[in-house]
Amino acid sequence: MPLHPQARDYVAQYPSDLNTDLAALDLAAIQEMRAQDALAAHRGPLTKLPFVRDEVAGDVPIRIYRADPGDGLLPVVVYFHGGGWVFGSVKRNDAAARDLAIRTGAVVVSVDYRLAPEHPFPAAADDAWTVVRDIFARPAFYQSAGTVAVIGDSAGGNLAAVAAWQARDAGLSLAHQVLVYPVLDVHMDTPSHAEFGKGFGLDTAEMEWFARQYADGADPDDPRLSPLRLPDVSGLAPATVVTAGCDVLRDEGERYADRLAGAGVPAEVRRFDGAVHSFFVLPGLFDQAIEAREYVADRLRGAW
Repeated sequence: MPLHPQARDYVAQYPSDLNTDLAALDLAAIQEMRAQDALAAHRGPLTKLPFVRDEVAGDVPIRIYRADPGDGLLPVVVYFHGGGWVFGSVKRNDAAARDLAIRTGAVVVSVDYRLAPEHPFPAAADDAWTVVRDIFARPAFYQSAGTVAVIGDSAGGNLAAVAAWQARDAGLSLAHQVLVYPVLDVHMDTPSHAEFGKGFGLDTAEMEWFARQYADGADPDDPRLSPLRLPDVSGLAPATVVTAGCDVLRDEGERYADRLAGAGVPAEVRRFDGAVHSFFVLPGLFDQAIEAREYVADRLRGAW
């Protein structure tokens, strides 16, 4: 599959996601990298909204966004950022959350879950589930109309998928789950890992490093790590899965969508040909990001 011209320009400048010696990434180096964001200018505008507020769900920091200036009840979208469970934050993904609130018309709750390696598995998954439970438990606080969806990109897609099956098992009805190039199987043995494992932005070696930081020796078959290994996917929330054509994570996302559909769960997958990992959160670099965001928003609006 040929790279999209914008993706080709991107990987010429950023051939790998971390672009550093992985063996040298101790905690001090990780924390230093967290404080930097070379791509900040490409994450989109910080559009002014009538309501943006930092709160806490349980003991998990969140930021709530609302583009509607009124005080009526709205659907709620819970957003989990990417970053390999190691990087990323509500602050870094502020532009994406604002854009999501504008495009969907929903209340967006962005989650500042704990990061590895300081907080290994299952800390991030536990934080994600804490926030989802809290939204169902306190709908008035979130100005929720009772319709709740989850969305996440990359490692955030992993957390969204895990929260979706935990909600099913707890008897909480999610309206939708959106998984954007999600991490769904830490075994990393798919053809897309073999095809795009080096030189396409997110390397397989880097993905393995991310998984080690988070998993910390946990069973890779645990469905909280690898939702693709969940024994029963029936009854899960309807799903939208977005994949990038030249991404190591492409196949696991598409396989998950196939599993859902095979179990009778409404699931639609859309592959963005020629795209590389992270395109969705970089609208300043990729025209396909805008196309993907409007597609996702349309799917969420349809779920309402």
